[in-house]
Amino acid sequence: MGALRVLNRHLRVFSRTWQHNVMFTVIEPLLYLAAFGFGMGAFIQEIEGISYLQFLASGMVTLSALYAATFECSYGTFIRLHHQKTFLAMLAGPVTARDVILGEILYGTLKSTLFGTIILAVIAALGLISSPQALAIPLLLALQGIVFAALALWYTACIANIDYLNYYITLAILPFFLFGGLFFPVGSLPAWVQTVNYINPLYHSVEICRALALGQAGAGLWPHVALLALLAALVLPMPLRVMEKRLIN
Repeated sequence: MGALRVLNRHLRVFSRTWQHNVMFTVIEPLLYLAAFGFGMGAFIQEIEGISYLQFLASGMVTLSALYAATFECSYGTFIRLHHQKTFLAMLAGPVTARDVILGEILYGTLKSTLFGTIILAVIAALGLISSPQALAIPLLLALQGIVFAALALWYTACIANIDYLNYYITLAILPFFLFGGLFFPVGSLPAWVQTVNYINPLYHSVEICRALALGQAGAGLWPHVALLALLAALVLPMPLRVMEKRLIN
């Protein structure tokens, strides 16, 4: 219940600033879709049996979800922790440190699902969705949101200077989406990169999202679902330990 109180607090703030949140998190994936989809799409007519624009579109859904969870639980959390002292104020009320942490993860997950779904609605309106299986994509976005919210929160708990977040964005998040299969098939990469991609949560999310958007969900999709769920289970406890210690001390 305490985590839901924290989530409710964040949602009340979001209700007053949602225009700015949506603008910066949603517009960038749409710009990628327009620039690469229509620009590169003019030279790449077809990829894996579909148009390049359609190949790219499902990846932009996961990218928007990635951005939402990552930036909320990195920069947003850092500001609430160090500058606004929001967490200290919360702890003065009827919530525990663990409630605050879980509330942050819930909020990052909710924003990940919401913003990814907005892009999904846009690409559906553009005729880039081929199957009603795409209705299951928001469930995928929630699972992806847990992973990236927890990872961002864990890293944020480990640093004392907001400038250090640049390392996380450049050295972790950037490789995730550059090599995660958003812009080209992962099969074209060297074998060792393909192997490393098995611990890339965005790669699994992209594969699932693309299959659902194209109506190609089958038994071959379950390993991606299982690995994404496993990654979520592994990373979720990480911020709980580190951030709890940070808040209590």
